[in-house]
Amino acid sequence: MKDIIVRGAREHNLRDINVTLPRDKFIVITGLSGSGKSTLAFDTIYAEGQRRYVESLSAYARQFIGLMDKPDVDSIEGLSPAISIEQKSTSNNPRSTVGTVTEIYDYLRLLYARIGTPYCPEHKLKIESQTPTKIAKRIRETFKGNVTILSPIIRQKKGTYEQLIFDLYKEGYSRVRVNKKIIKTDEKIPLSRYEKHDIEIVIDRVNAGEKTRLTEAIENALNKSDGLVIILDKNDKEYLYSSKLSCPKCDVTFEELEPRMFSFNSPFGACEECNGLGVKSEFDPDLIIPDKSKSILDAAIKIYGKMDFSWRSQQLAAVGKTHGFSLVIPIEHFSKKQFDVLMNGDKTPIKANWGTGANMNFKDGWEGLIPQSERLYSQTDSEWRKDNFTKFMRTHKCPVCEGARLKEKVLNVKVHGKSIDDFTTLSVGRALEFIKELKLTKKEESIAKLILKEVIDRLNFLNNVGLSYLTLSRQAGTLSGGEAQRIRLATQIGSNLMGVLYILDEPSIGLHQRDNEKLIETLHKLRDVGNTLIVVEHDEDTIRKADYVVDMGPGAGIHGGEVVAQGTPAQIEKNKDSLTGKYLSKKLVIPTPTKRREQIGEIIFEGCKQNNLKNIDVKVPLGVLTCLTGASGSGKSTLMQTIINNGLIKKLELSTATLDIGKHDSIEINGEVDKVIEIDQSPIGRTPRSNPATYIKLFDEIRALFAETKEAKLRGYKAGRFSFNLPGGRCEKCRGGGEIKIEMNFLPDVYVECEECHGQRYNEETLAVTYKEKNIAEILALSVEEALKLFDKIPHIRNKLSVLSSVGLGYIKLGQSATTLSGGEAQRIKLTKELSKRGTGKTLYLLDEPTTGLHFHDIKKLLDVLQVLVDLGNSVVIIEHNLDVVKAADHIIDLGPGGGEGGGELIATGTPEEIIKIKKSYTGQFLKPVLKK
Repeated sequence: MKDIIVRGAREHNLRDINVTLPRDKFIVITGLSGSGKSTLAFDTIYAEGQRRYVESLSAYARQFIGLMDKPDVDSIEGLSPAISIEQKSTSNNPRSTVGTVTEIYDYLRLLYARIGTPYCPEHKLKIESQTPTKIAKRIRETFKGNVTILSPIIRQKKGTYEQLIFDLYKEGYSRVRVNKKIIKTDEKIPLSRYEKHDIEIVIDRVNAGEKTRLTEAIENALNKSDGLVIILDKNDKEYLYSSKLSCPKCDVTFEELEPRMFSFNSPFGACEECNGLGVKSEFDPDLIIPDKSKSILDAAIKIYGKMDFSWRSQQLAAVGKTHGFSLVIPIEHFSKKQFDVLMNGDKTPIKANWGTGANMNFKDGWEGLIPQSERLYSQTDSEWRKDNFTKFMRTHKCPVCEGARLKEKVLNVKVHGKSIDDFTTLSVGRALEFIKELKLTKKEESIAKLILKEVIDRLNFLNNVGLSYLTLSRQAGTLSGGEAQRIRLATQIGSNLMGVLYILDEPSIGLHQRDNEKLIETLHKLRDVGNTLIVVEHDEDTIRKADYVVDMGPGAGIHGGEVVAQGTPAQIEKNKDSLTGKYLSKKLVIPTPTKRREQIGEIIFEGCKQNNLKNIDVKVPLGVLTCLTGASGSGKSTLMQTIINNGLIKKLELSTATLDIGKHDSIEINGEVDKVIEIDQSPIGRTPRSNPATYIKLFDEIRALFAETKEAKLRGYKAGRFSFNLPGGRCEKCRGGGEIKIEMNFLPDVYVECEECHGQRYNEETLAVTYKEKNIAEILALSVEEALKLFDKIPHIRNKLSVLSSVGLGYIKLGQSATTLSGGEAQRIKLTKELSKRGTGKTLYLLDEPTTGLHFHDIKKLLDVLQVLVDLGNSVVIIEHNLDVVKAADHIIDLGPGGGEGGGELIATGTPEEIIKIKKSYTGQFLKPVLKK
């Protein structure tokens, strides 16, 4: 069959559509946000592919997976085995790295175990096992004339050793060397019991040229000493040789190298101090008590909060009485010992009386704030409490392995001068260069040939999808959605499968136009080997390079779910009904501003040198819309998150939370800024309980409205009754989740609909209360657009809904689970929350790629919202690659020229018109034709 034929697709908002997709082609599904693109690609085509695969498994395997619901579709013909590569696949496991995800690290472990050379951690001497014949050969090549062969049997150990020397005499050995002095074994040798001694048997004195006698003497020496032999030349200078993997100078020995020794997930290789994590999180006294000018009763102990005369303050008063400090004097007046007692505890028993008159008796003394916090943190099951405790913890590099995760011995196994940690800290581009420059012996080459081929192939794939700047040691949890998706794409390319249906979700996210061309080339290669690619995408270049385009619409949510146009990019461009076609043909455009705003001040960040930033000075203008541009990995996120955001929060004293502030020399504010708000793409919640309505505090208003209804007052229901997080009104079977989590044995957790409330979250009594004939569960099921009509007469609810609609989110449901929202949707919900607040007009807003998941038409809406923010006097800085947004900016800060080590420089600053004149700016090169249009 040449086509994939979908008939009668009705999942979510799809309107009983039929669509035919050509096989072995590069297909793009595009359309407005919420028009049904992902529903068609992932929830219909991929879901059916997965369901059929599960049905093909044995009954035994299916019992672990459970039944998968069939998508609401009449039939799908011509379906191949499907692989989904989404943005939300990033692992938050701190042990997961780019190297482990791509399996490159597994090959590196094998490489180092097979051709790695161990070195002594202390003496830096090469450690290699040698046969007696090999040692004899080296001696013949090194020495001329007579040499003395010694067998070291005691090395720096205490004892008199009279019996040992007597036994050697009986065995026929006539001489020994004791503490560097050769003596006869039949002599009485007085040795001090409590001093360390060295004793070596004198095996033979032989001419270095006598091959047979020399080899025999070395064999005897190695047998007696368990693998060591000392050679004395004619000047009595010592040379130590070993037949085992051990240092000739000290007792450090290496067992036979195995791949598991190089794994930080195995006890054989992991650093024992940090268990292979590379970092340690510890409670920090400066975070527990940030302001030492306060007293304990003035809430100096931040982890306790306000003290008053609670039982904690009574306990601390008793501790103070025992150790001589008071709750009313500032912490800075405590002696060093008193402060240490407060933080780390003391075993002195404490006796006092509670406020009630009861006896206070702590036999084991005072636990200490830090040990107490560590205990409570380890005991609690509450995620909220754990998050609260982490505010008082600081994460730092492990003091033993210094972030390398592995044992010291393992880190001293090297391949051409680099340990496995040295290799993984190279960027992908540099790692490729290092491997290609390796000069191996014939033996090493025959062992490593296949391993190196796999490593080079995988590194090449990462390079080809625009990830040359990443290091293999980079934690997977720190990757953006686009980066994580491209890593999985690179892994799939490496598998060399044919006849597979790949479904991708906006792989161009986070890519500069320069890197985008590489990505499209890679996707074409995947197609050319005989695979079908379905890509949900808005990027103009990707749409134009597709073989076939499906345009969904005409609107979003209930107004979408139809196939507006399908065909080649050229056919879509000519289709009058296609909104995408109108933007491709330039009948519709996002306008370029006729005038750029003038800045009303600036913030100067001097000496920025975090990560790959090369000691640059950056001026962020105030009162304008600024775009931070540059190649992927050029340092944009580092600059925005760790220096601009965190640095300003500290400078303006906006928070006492732990902040990872990037290295910089100074921050100078020339103008008015009272707040800095970063709106990133992290999820608005980790569980299905979180949703847009609760996040922007809209649900509080709706619950209050329900509590005011006549029925609620008759029943005595307060606003809390309508919360699905509190007992009373919620369904107790699923505890208000609407879904029940089922833990899978070898697959991710699965959420299934609650059988009692059928996903409605509430019990029958609560659902009996209605507002305009809709109960609380039905309200949560409304889209933003539908809710706007329902609450049109209630200003405080309508205003929040209007903002959600204005940022292109009119299609999402109020109660939609946070886990189903994309990074771009989560970011726009956060933007809504900030826009709903009463602004001061002096806020600096920081956004990271807000156009993620947005169609041309939605980008136009978003830009209008951001321009209004700036018109109110605020400043907006956006990390962005979309040229329609870049051309609309008042000011551009361009970093580069490349990514990773090749980036981190300030390439250009100025208006878009000024940037296009700077030849070394890649952004300027791609922006030039866009501005001319």
